[in-house]
Amino acid sequence: MTVIAAGGCASGPSTIEASRLDLQPRIAVISAFEPELALLQTRLEGARRYSANGVTFSTGTLQGKPVVLFLSGISMTNAAMNTQLALDRFRISHIVFSGIAGGVNPGLHIGDVSVPVRWGQYLEVLMAREVAPGKYVAPPWMKDATLAHFGMLHPRPVEVRTAAQPTPVPKFWFDVDPAMLQVARSISTTALDDCKAGTCLRSKPRVVVGGNGVSGQAFMDNKAFREYTFKTFEANVLDMETAAVGMVAHANATPYIAFRSLSDLAGGGDEENEMGTFMGLAADNSAKVLLAFLRAWN
Repeated sequence: MTVIAAGGCASGPSTIEASRLDLQPRIAVISAFEPELALLQTRLEGARRYSANGVTFSTGTLQGKPVVLFLSGISMTNAAMNTQLALDRFRISHIVFSGIAGGVNPGLHIGDVSVPVRWGQYLEVLMAREVAPGKYVAPPWMKDATLAHFGMLHPRPVEVRTAAQPTPVPKFWFDVDPAMLQVARSISTTALDDCKAGTCLRSKPRVVVGGNGVSGQAFMDNKAFREYTFKTFEANVLDMETAAVGMVAHANATPYIAFRSLSDLAGGGDEENEMGTFMGLAADNSAKVLLAFLRAWN
């Protein structure tokens, strides 16, 4: 059954509840695009589908837990917009993201699943003035230019507000939920695939809990910028959605966590980008860890 949601503004608690498509508290399970969600869709029990603003939401249970599955769409804007849409249309208790990512930490390998403790928007930048060949300077009023820059690109925090903190404050990192992170540590021995469709990895993949993740509105396939990202942000992985989801989760006081499996090395490989070869394997590995997480989640 498909339900089409009506638009409109919520003016009070009763109006908010009336705009809900479903009143069961659920875990939001998000992926950016279809291959990342494919395995999870096959495991969804009691599926019922809804539509709002062109986005399909599938409710049901995964590992016995009530969930709502949907695609955020690729990019920071899509991820923020559709995560907020889900929060407005469903009773979301927690948010879990599953998908692929580019590897930044040289100690990680394709197929590994990274579970960072926090996420930041590394491409929220000032494009600084060039005052001499190769020398870039931020305006004197930009007091938050504390992170190392890459040429003219000076990373900055974003201003955020919440119901508890209505005055905007600068914030770079959005921490994942400690309780969810603890459960993720407990399932770090989850078995992962090292072969798919006859293509195999050179090493056995593993689940790595800890470190940082960064997100931005560009597909990254550049060795020099990868090295800068690892050194500056101590990032294990990068993608194009999770930090935006983290910011929306923070604004709505909703716990979140993300599982990201390496499909490529973000420009660090010896040959051309590996995503086309290992996307399916990485997507399934991330989904398997998410399923193990839901099974362990109390």
